[in-house]
Amino acid sequence: MTLSEKQKESLDTTVTSFQGHVNVAGPYLQGRGLTPEHARVFRLGVVPSDVPGFEQYAGRLSIPYLTPTGVVDIRFRALGQQEPKYMSRTGVQGHMYNVSAFQTSGDIIAICEGEFDAMSATALAGIPTIGIPGANGWKPLWHRAFLDYTTVLVLCDGDEAGRDFGKRVRKDVENATVIHLSEGEDVNSIVVKQGPEALRARVGL
Repeated sequence: MTLSEKQKESLDTTVTSFQGHVNVAGPYLQGRGLTPEHARVFRLGVVPSDVPGFEQYAGRLSIPYLTPTGVVDIRFRALGQQEPKYMSRTGVQGHMYNVSAFQTSGDIIAICEGEFDAMSATALAGIPTIGIPGANGWKPLWHRAFLDYTTVLVLCDGDEAGRDFGKRVRKDVENATVIHLSEGEDVNSIVVKQGPEALRARVGL
Protein backbone atom coordinates (compact mmCIF):
# COMPACT_ATOMS: atom_id res chain seq x y z
CA MET A 1 0.00 0.00 0.00
CA THR A 2 1.35 3.40 -1.01
CA LEU A 3 1.09 6.02 1.70
CA SER A 4 -0.28 9.48 1.02
CA GLU A 5 1.77 12.55 1.84
CA LYS A 6 -0.54 13.23 4.78
CA GLN A 7 0.07 9.72 6.15
CA LYS A 8 3.83 10.15 5.80
CA GLU A 9 3.67 13.50 7.56
CA SER A 10 1.71 11.91 10.41
CA LEU A 11 4.28 9.12 10.75
CA ASP A 12 7.10 11.67 10.67
CA THR A 13 5.50 13.67 13.49
CA THR A 14 5.05 10.49 15.51
CA VAL A 15 8.68 9.45 14.96
CA THR A 16 9.88 12.88 16.08
CA SER A 17 7.86 12.60 19.29
CA PHE A 18 9.34 9.15 20.00
CA GLN A 19 12.87 10.50 19.41
CA GLY A 20 12.41 12.77 22.41
CA HIS A 21 12.39 9.68 24.65
CA VAL A 22 15.34 7.81 23.12
CA ASN A 23 17.49 8.36 26.22
CA VAL A 24 15.45 5.60 27.88
CA ALA A 25 17.08 3.18 25.45
CA GLY A 26 20.61 4.52 26.03
CA PRO A 27 22.03 1.43 27.78
CA TYR A 28 20.41 -0.94 25.29
CA LEU A 29 21.77 0.95 22.28
CA GLN A 30 25.22 1.16 23.86
CA GLY A 31 25.16 -2.61 24.23
CA ARG A 32 24.47 -2.81 20.53
CA GLY A 33 27.46 -0.59 19.79
CA LEU A 34 25.38 2.41 18.79
CA THR A 35 25.98 5.97 20.00
CA PRO A 36 23.52 8.84 20.52
CA GLU A 37 24.66 10.15 17.13
CA HIS A 38 23.72 6.88 15.48
CA ALA A 39 20.35 7.07 17.21
CA ARG A 40 19.88 10.56 15.78
CA VAL A 41 20.84 9.53 12.24
CA PHE A 42 18.49 6.54 12.23
CA ARG A 43 15.85 8.54 14.17
CA LEU A 44 15.45 5.90 16.87
CA GLY A 45 13.12 6.59 19.75
CA VAL A 46 11.09 5.04 22.54
CA VAL A 47 7.30 4.90 22.64
CA PRO A 48 5.83 6.62 25.73
CA SER A 49 2.68 5.25 27.34
CA ASP A 50 0.37 8.13 26.44
CA VAL A 51 0.32 8.09 22.61
CA PRO A 52 -3.13 7.21 21.23
CA GLY A 53 -2.99 4.31 18.80
CA PHE A 54 0.44 3.16 19.99
CA GLU A 55 -0.44 1.89 23.47
CA GLN A 56 0.53 -1.70 22.59
CA TYR A 57 4.07 -0.53 21.77
CA ALA A 58 4.66 1.50 24.95
CA GLY A 59 8.19 1.15 26.32
CA ARG A 60 9.55 -0.31 23.09
CA LEU A 61 12.26 1.07 20.85
CA SER A 62 10.81 2.65 17.71
CA ILE A 63 12.69 1.98 14.49
CA PRO A 64 11.42 4.14 11.61
CA TYR A 65 11.75 3.12 7.99
CA LEU A 66 13.12 6.24 6.32
CA THR A 67 13.00 6.91 2.58
CA PRO A 68 13.81 9.97 0.45
CA THR A 69 10.09 10.76 0.40
CA GLY A 70 9.51 10.36 4.11
CA VAL A 71 8.76 7.82 6.82
CA VAL A 72 6.91 4.80 5.41
CA ASP A 73 6.75 2.53 8.45
CA ILE A 74 7.80 2.01 12.07
CA ARG A 75 8.79 -1.24 13.76
CA PHE A 76 9.07 -1.73 17.50
CA ARG A 77 11.71 -3.68 19.43
CA ALA A 78 11.41 -4.81 23.05
CA LEU A 79 14.07 -3.32 25.31
CA GLY A 80 13.73 -6.11 27.85
CA GLN A 81 12.57 -9.71 27.76
CA GLN A 82 9.08 -8.99 26.40
CA GLU A 83 7.70 -11.19 23.68
CA PRO A 84 7.49 -10.87 20.83
CA LYS A 85 10.83 -9.15 20.46
CA TYR A 86 9.65 -7.27 17.40
CA MET A 87 6.23 -5.87 16.56
CA SER A 88 4.96 -4.36 13.34
CA ARG A 89 1.98 -2.13 12.80
CA THR A 90 -1.20 -4.03 11.99
CA GLY A 91 -1.93 -4.44 8.29
CA VAL A 92 1.36 -2.95 7.08
CA GLN A 93 3.31 -4.81 4.41
CA GLY A 94 7.05 -5.22 4.88
CA HIS A 95 9.56 -2.73 3.52
CA MET A 96 13.31 -2.80 3.01
CA TYR A 97 15.13 -1.03 5.82
CA ASN A 98 17.91 1.57 5.39
CA VAL A 99 17.19 2.26 1.72
CA SER A 100 19.55 5.25 1.94
CA ALA A 101 22.27 2.63 1.40
CA PHE A 102 21.22 2.62 -2.24
CA GLN A 103 22.22 6.29 -2.47
CA THR A 104 25.57 6.07 -0.69
CA SER A 105 26.98 2.85 -2.07
CA GLY A 106 29.21 2.34 -5.09
CA ASP A 107 29.25 -1.04 -6.78
CA ILE A 108 28.99 -3.04 -3.53
CA ILE A 109 25.92 -3.43 -1.35
CA ALA A 110 24.89 -5.94 1.29
CA ILE A 111 21.62 -7.50 2.41
CA CYS A 112 21.03 -8.81 5.92
CA GLU A 113 18.27 -9.80 8.33
CA GLY A 114 16.98 -7.10 10.61
CA GLU A 115 17.38 -3.44 11.29
CA PHE A 116 20.20 -3.60 13.86
CA ASP A 117 22.40 -5.67 11.58
CA ALA A 118 21.84 -3.13 8.80
CA MET A 119 22.69 -0.25 11.15
CA SER A 120 25.82 -2.00 12.41
CA ALA A 121 27.15 -2.92 8.99
CA THR A 122 26.42 0.51 7.53
CA ALA A 123 27.30 2.91 10.33
CA LEU A 124 30.03 0.94 12.12
CA ALA A 125 31.67 -1.25 9.46
CA GLY A 126 31.17 1.06 6.48
CA ILE A 127 29.34 -1.56 4.40
CA PRO A 128 26.17 -0.08 2.84
CA THR A 129 23.54 -2.60 3.88
CA ILE A 130 19.84 -3.12 3.36
CA GLY A 131 17.90 -4.78 6.17
CA ILE A 132 15.08 -7.24 5.60
CA PRO A 133 12.52 -7.43 8.43
CA GLY A 134 13.02 -11.04 9.45
CA ALA A 135 14.35 -14.17 7.81
CA ASN A 136 11.03 -14.72 6.07
CA GLY A 137 10.58 -11.09 5.04
CA TRP A 138 12.34 -11.21 1.66
CA LYS A 139 10.14 -10.42 -1.38
CA PRO A 140 11.24 -11.71 -4.80
CA LEU A 141 10.29 -8.44 -6.51
CA TRP A 142 13.01 -6.66 -4.50
CA HIS A 143 15.70 -8.29 -6.65
CA ARG A 144 15.30 -5.47 -9.16
CA ALA A 145 16.81 -2.98 -6.71
CA PHE A 146 20.14 -4.88 -6.81
CA LEU A 147 20.54 -5.41 -10.55
CA ASP A 148 23.06 -2.60 -11.08
CA TYR A 149 25.54 -3.73 -8.40
CA THR A 150 28.69 -5.63 -9.23
CA THR A 151 28.76 -7.24 -5.80
CA VAL A 152 25.78 -8.06 -3.60
CA LEU A 153 26.74 -9.60 -0.25
CA VAL A 154 24.08 -11.56 1.62
CA LEU A 155 25.06 -11.62 5.29
CA CYS A 156 23.27 -14.58 6.86
CA ASP A 157 22.81 -15.19 10.57
CA GLY A 158 24.52 -18.29 11.91
CA ASP A 159 21.41 -20.43 12.31
CA GLU A 160 19.00 -22.46 10.22
CA ALA A 161 16.74 -19.50 9.55
CA GLY A 162 19.76 -17.52 8.36
CA ARG A 163 20.79 -20.28 5.98
CA ASP A 164 17.27 -20.43 4.57
CA PHE A 165 17.33 -16.65 4.20
CA GLY A 166 20.52 -16.86 2.13
CA LYS A 167 19.02 -19.47 -0.17
CA ARG A 168 15.88 -17.41 -0.66
CA VAL A 169 17.75 -14.25 -1.59
CA ARG A 170 20.30 -16.06 -3.77
CA LYS A 171 17.46 -17.61 -5.78
CA ASP A 172 16.26 -14.14 -6.82
CA VAL A 173 19.51 -12.12 -6.89
CA GLU A 174 21.76 -13.80 -9.43
CA ASN A 175 24.84 -11.71 -8.64
CA ALA A 176 24.63 -12.36 -4.89
CA THR A 177 27.43 -13.83 -2.80
CA VAL A 178 26.03 -15.59 0.25
CA ILE A 179 28.15 -15.34 3.40
CA HIS A 180 27.19 -17.56 6.32
CA LEU A 181 28.30 -16.19 9.65
CA SER A 182 29.51 -18.48 12.44
CA GLU A 183 26.95 -20.48 14.39
CA GLY A 184 25.08 -18.25 16.80
CA GLU A 185 26.51 -15.03 15.37
CA ASP A 186 24.95 -12.18 13.42
CA VAL A 187 26.32 -8.95 12.00
CA ASN A 188 25.74 -6.93 15.15
CA SER A 189 27.26 -9.50 17.51
CA ILE A 190 30.41 -9.73 15.41
CA VAL A 191 30.83 -5.95 15.30
CA VAL A 192 30.23 -5.59 19.05
CA LYS A 193 32.41 -8.50 20.16
CA GLN A 194 35.20 -8.42 17.57
CA GLY A 195 35.04 -4.97 16.02
CA PRO A 196 34.02 -3.59 12.61
CA GLU A 197 37.21 -4.78 10.91
CA ALA A 198 36.39 -8.37 11.83
CA LEU A 199 33.15 -8.10 9.87
CA ARG A 200 34.89 -6.45 6.93
CA ALA A 201 37.49 -9.20 6.88
CA ARG A 202 34.80 -11.86 7.10
CA VAL A 203 33.12 -10.54 3.93
CA GLY A 204 36.42 -10.00 2.10
CA LEU A 205 36.68 -6.19 2.24
